[in-house]
Amino acid sequence: MTRSDQPLNSRAIEEQYLGVKERVWRAAQHHGREPASVKLVAVTKTFQEDDIVPVLGQGHRCFGENRVQEAMHKWPALRERYPAIELHLIGPLQSNKAREAVAFFDCIETLDRPKLAAALASEIQRQGKAPKLLIQVNIGLEAQKAGVAPSEAAAFAARCELEFGLTVSGLMCIPPFEDDPLPYFQKLAALRDELALPELSMGMSGDFEVAIGAGATMVRVGSAIFGSR
Repeated sequence: MTRSDQPLNSRAIEEQYLGVKERVWRAAQHHGREPASVKLVAVTKTFQEDDIVPVLGQGHRCFGENRVQEAMHKWPALRERYPAIELHLIGPLQSNKAREAVAFFDCIETLDRPKLAAALASEIQRQGKAPKLLIQVNIGLEAQKAGVAPSEAAAFAARCELEFGLTVSGLMCIPPFEDDPLPYFQKLAALRDELALPELSMGMSGDFEVAIGAGATMVRVGSAIFGSR
């Protein structure tokens, strides 16, 4: 795990975190929303304990990781030191990692296929622990991205609940990088409303304020807080 730039010092990370937190608050206010209705998920993939501690020191407790093994390596010690940490898995999940993911994460945002739904359902029943589950939607129908097609999301959500006994809490997407994200965010928000789900995870460092305007309840912000990877 390497980063192209020199790591930021602790004070710079604190300042950038506080700046992002303020921007989330202002974006929510601007769009007539309660700021507390938007959860900031600080994305810590590739970053290590020294980078994360300054944000924990500011009282932040919600973080996102892309890989199960990386998260399991670095977070147990931090969880011992800081109470009430909430971890989100925001990267693709292999079915054979369902056991670890259910045990370790509080929210899995990348449910995207029946095989994974079956594996998660089995582990939830076995462990008696149920992380919050979001369906990843391939909102731009990009071949290189995971996620269910928007036209198939309703049927997949119903199958997750009726066939596998899962509780689906919301939807997640990553819009095409080169396009205006707003139409994609609006499309996902409309789909979420159609399904009457509470959560909507969308928006990253470059567009989280747009996502908040479109109704995001979770925004996933990494580089704007921690610097370049």
